[in-house]
Amino acid sequence: MASLWRTVRSFRRVGFREWWKQLNYIGDAKSGRFVGMDQFGNRYFENLNAEEEIPGRHRWVDFSQHDYNATQVPPEWRSWLQHIRKDVPTEDPIVQASTPPWKAPYYENLTGTRGAFRTYNTTAPKISSWEPTVAQRGQ
Repeated sequence: MASLWRTVRSFRRVGFREWWKQLNYIGDAKSGRFVGMDQFGNRYFENLNAEEEIPGRHRWVDFSQHDYNATQVPPEWRSWLQHIRKDVPTEDPIVQASTPPWKAPYYENLTGTRGAFRTYNTTAPKISSWEPTVAQRGQ
């Protein structure tokens, strides 16, 4: 839990609306430098002030959707968030130079949604279910 002074300081820096949104979504009041945005509209922030942030928690993402999950963060930004890369993907020369033209665009995992992949069978079934036939009775 953040200290009271840190929460008040964040409220003064980011304003009421952003402060309330952060408390509802991430459960913490943070303020930092905006470093970039990805193709999904997620915003990425960083605060290198050691007195304000817990070490290792100074980079964070503000998701654009209310119903968010971890697959909405592209691999380039994931590596920056987890300190695999030092520079943000928009400024990193290695990421910019190593992006091949044939690379497919990144999509979030759609499992459990309407857009999920579902297989279907185009062959006729080998076994059909039993359907009883009723014979006419004599009167």
